[in-house]
Amino acid sequence: MTQPVLPTDSELEILRILWKHESCSVRDVHEAFLRQGRSVAYTTVLKQMQIMTEKNLVRLDVTSRSHLYRATTPRPQTQKQLVDDLLQRAFGGVAAELVLQALEDRKSTPEELAEIRKILDQLEKESTSKPMKSKN
Repeated sequence: MTQPVLPTDSELEILRILWKHESCSVRDVHEAFLRQGRSVAYTTVLKQMQIMTEKNLVRLDVTSRSHLYRATTPRPQTQKQLVDDLLQRAFGGVAAELVLQALEDRKSTPEELAEIRKILDQLEKESTSKPMKSKN
């Protein structure tokens, strides 16, 4: 099984725009960068999106006059791939270390902590409701 191609930081910036708008032309992405205060050349965005097409991170639709790009992988799946990669490379596959590091390094809002507690409660409930496997 081949490893998924993980996007670079600049590719992730483009993917965020595509996920938000579903599909965009190069001009749309370039203008989004300008609205964000990022000074980047149109040709740079074009070249980056061509590379992303080659890497199968985006798909190009040429059926309309304005060529439109669309992300090939949904945002949650890409985020999962990135977290899995970080988990293996930086934390040796130990999820608790990743979570603890994330919680220690930034102040969480009460809403975020409540959501984390809810997820932990659900995971604990699921683990205690699973039947024990027989050793035979």
